[in-house]
Amino acid sequence: MNTLIAAIDMSVLAAQGADWGVKILLALITLAVGWKVAGWIAILVGKQLDKKGVDPTIKPFICTLISTLVKVGVAISAIETVGIQATSFAAIFAAMGLAIGMALSGTLQNFAGGVMLLIFRPFKIGDVIESQGFTGCVKEIQIFQTILLTPDNKMIHLPNGKVSNDSMVNYSTMPERRVDFTFGIGYGDDIDQAREVLKSVIAANTEIITEQEGREPFIVVGELADSSVNFTVRVWVKAADYWGVNFSIIENVKKAFDQAGISIPFPQQDVYMHQAN
Repeated sequence: MNTLIAAIDMSVLAAQGADWGVKILLALITLAVGWKVAGWIAILVGKQLDKKGVDPTIKPFICTLISTLVKVGVAISAIETVGIQATSFAAIFAAMGLAIGMALSGTLQNFAGGVMLLIFRPFKIGDVIESQGFTGCVKEIQIFQTILLTPDNKMIHLPNGKVSNDSMVNYSTMPERRVDFTFGIGYGDDIDQAREVLKSVIAANTEIITEQEGREPFIVVGELADSSVNFTVRVWVKAADYWGVNFSIIENVKKAFDQAGISIPFPQQDVYMHQAN
């Protein structure tokens, strides 16, 4: 009799195990297929947004949000496929609400930060910004993070919460930027001659704005330093020409000073040796 009962129990366990195995297999298939479908939906949504001319700054955010929502739905469906009712987790989630809220506070802050960035638009895709100690071109604004591409081709991921709450510099907002220089000459050199040399170098650079009112080149003696007379030079250029003008003016001023016989002082020390009798 005991043998018969044991055989029946084993058959029941085997049947239940097979049933659970099938459910788990179906749940895994649901997850795998659902993840693929979420990716396809995001791609299709992105193509539709492109056709409708939606701002490329908003596009990654919407696509990522839709993909995330689809994946959450797929996960819930997979749980129900196994036979566990999603509603049964309601009491557990309610009891753990505070802990979950604390654990997700950073994530929720990043999501809220992403929404604020899209609403107030302090920058857009393609802008060059400085934030959190990093400078780069904005590549994407996702639901939780902003992605920058640095000039040396490194990808930086910045949490949206910190980007939206901390100070940030946008170098691409204004169409024109001012380039500031400091050039030193020796105390024995002619100030007026040096000023004329600086004017000629600036006039020879066609990328510098010279005629626009309020944008004229600014050249003055700004400081009588310890070993040099320092000229303060400020010129205006198109934002895209900033670095090109910066490097070319520095090089051309050095060459022009050399040709004019104007010295550029450098730090030096005189050491005197005294011999004791």
